[in-house]
Amino acid sequence: MKLYEYQAKEVFKEAGITIPNSVLIESSSELDDAITQVGLPLVVKSQVLSGGRGKAGLISFVKTKEDAKNEVNRLFEHPLKIKKLLIEQAIAIDKEIYVSITVDPYQATGLLIASSEGGIDIETLAVTQPEKIIKQPIDLRYGLMSFQALQVAYDLGFNPELAKLMSKFLMKLYHVFRTYDCELVEVNPLFITKDKALVAGDGKLMIDDNSVFRHERYQQSIEDYRTEAEFDAMQEGIPFIQFDGDIGLMCAGAGLTTTVYDLINYEGGTVANYLEFGGPNYKKAVKAMEICLKVPSKVILIVTFGTIARADVMAEGIVDAIKRLKPDRPIVTCIRGTNEQEAVEMLRAAGLEPLFDTEEAVRKAVKLSKGDQS
Repeated sequence: MKLYEYQAKEVFKEAGITIPNSVLIESSSELDDAITQVGLPLVVKSQVLSGGRGKAGLISFVKTKEDAKNEVNRLFEHPLKIKKLLIEQAIAIDKEIYVSITVDPYQATGLLIASSEGGIDIETLAVTQPEKIIKQPIDLRYGLMSFQALQVAYDLGFNPELAKLMSKFLMKLYHVFRTYDCELVEVNPLFITKDKALVAGDGKLMIDDNSVFRHERYQQSIEDYRTEAEFDAMQEGIPFIQFDGDIGLMCAGAGLTTTVYDLINYEGGTVANYLEFGGPNYKKAVKAMEICLKVPSKVILIVTFGTIARADVMAEGIVDAIKRLKPDRPIVTCIRGTNEQEAVEMLRAAGLEPLFDTEEAVRKAVKLSKGDQS
């Protein structure tokens, strides 16, 4: 679960990490009071759960009250339907640093990552200038040790005084990482101010979904998602992405779903949504179809190959879903795997045509999406 920047910074502040003075607003009428509290110049920051806000024009530095009003109005009228803006003090910056703590699944450790090149795409830097990225493994049995934090600070090129401040900051950041069961906690950029203080200029915090029950303070609502379908999929734990094409996908297995997506593209079709209901979700056909039906599309394509996730169980769920939901668009099925014959019989009894070749199923779905009923 991703937190908004303002939520991450609330956590940072509670942990003793310095953040800029800021005020969260939900309407333009609150701007004047926010300016009084924050002062000018200031930064207007859209609160959305996506990266690259600066490049997308969702963060603005303004020097005057009039410019602030213009930017706030623009962002509240943005197509992304932004509901909250963070009005934040502009910091006198001397240098920007990148810092994050995440999990290294391969080594089964925590991983502290730092770079003196803050405020940029760390992924790009990792490819173009990997020598500028510092990586410090963390044994999760013992946590981040003070000598490790201090070594990272010196590796960043800090003098002894600033290295001590950085070391304390890193220890606080690790405390956040463990306390909130984080998959990732990131500060990019971490400001070093003109007077040599450390200030978290941005904040990203991702809580492991399996531990959300321990953090009821940050339960997500439908307002955090673009569509009702995305919200429903999140609640069910079903992998889902919504697009603007014509063919809704219900597939069992992430690899198979991705392959079918590519096949649709090769056939000249477009995808309305990616939905993967395999693995632990293979008995959720009713909910999966309910989600797909909330997405504008012209046909739903169902492709599965079940071994442990049995074909007959998925077929039974699909038939039940059709009876309950009465879909208003064609359904194309290609259900293969364990107990396939039973699955075929169920589908035929429900008036569906079982297909046995994925490419054939894709071609049929693409034709239906283009209005060809042949």
